Amino acid sequence: MDAEANLPIKTLNTRHTCSACYKQFNKKEHLVEHMKISYHSPHQPICGVCQKHCKSYESLREHLAGPLAKANCSKVFSHLGCNLCLKIFDSSDSLSKHRGICCLSAPGSLVPKMLLSGQSHADISSSIDEGAQAVAIDCEMVGGGSDGSVDLCARVCLVDEDENVVFNTYIQPQNPVTNYRYELTGITEALLSDAMPLKEAHNQILGILYRGESVRRQLLGGTKARLLVGHDLKHDLDCLRMSYPHHLLRDTAKYRPLMKTNLVSHSLKYLVKTYLGHDIQTGRHDSYEDCVSVMRLYKRMRAQNHQEKGTKTQNLYDGFDSWKHGELLKMTPDELYGISKLDYRCWCLDSKQGVQLC
Repeated sequence: MDAEANLPIKTLNTRHTCSACYKQFNKKEHLVEHMKISYHSPHQPICGVCQKHCKSYESLREHLAGPLAKANCSKVFSHLGCNLCLKIFDSSDSLSKHRGICCLSAPGSLVPKMLLSGQSHADISSSIDEGAQAVAIDCEMVGGGSDGSVDLCARVCLVDEDENVVFNTYIQPQNPVTNYRYELTGITEALLSDAMPLKEAHNQILGILYRGESVRRQLLGGTKARLLVGHDLKHDLDCLRMSYPHHLLRDTAKYRPLMKTNLVSHSLKYLVKTYLGHDIQTGRHDSYEDCVSVMRLYKRMRAQNHQEKGTKTQNLYDGFDSWKHGELLKMTPDELYGISKLDYRCWCLDSKQGVQLC
């Protein structure tokens, strides 16, 4: 008993706490392993009350307002928190003013010139500001194949960051259409009878993205290509038979903070209602409405002001791989956090750094 009593209390009751998510571990090596796989960073969604780091906005919402929410955080959030962006404000007046800006109205439906004039060939293709860094895209699909389940691109729309339409056209599918899905798309056989060929649309879209230059010219140091914003971009690009550099894609279906806690994608309809506060796709789907909505989501994520707290170790070394296990065991939880880095690119960096084509 006497020998045990003389031991430092620290050796009897030590718990090692993560500086980011506050998980506790009995052994220091368990904390180190946790930090290696958690990729904690100031760029993660963070509780404005207790500063806990969360993997996604969905997990942050559960922390603030879910059935197992932390009592103090939940209480503060219920009085001073925005239920869209999940930020905490210092007064009810500040919150009220913010809500008027944060909750957006639906963009409305674009009535294409082709419908007003009775034309079915493409018809909105306007110049885009040279300074535009990003363009949003959305496609409407009709059905092909014996059961109409094969997606064929029949309409494509592109908008810039100011929600101006820069390209909007019907597209002539390369395979026979067996289901026009009229209730959802509003597309008929007559609208596609003189539609733009897929290859022509493909080339015009690439011209917008590459600023009129060839891919070869871009690789040799041409002007910067534009970011392409969308929801489930791989599907749209596959249907357009296009490819685009992965690091220039901004996909709201694959962006980690906007995904479910199990890394499954949310629908665009859900994301827009949850984070922008308005409804879309209440009847027929409209490419312009979806384009504007996905651009708004991207801009909201890009506008996040994440405060970097860089340390000397973070500047000199590239994450945990640069350190020996014994060295990591000697670090404090704050020092471990200082060398931790995200395993995805935060969109806030788009407004802080240039994005080069490579």
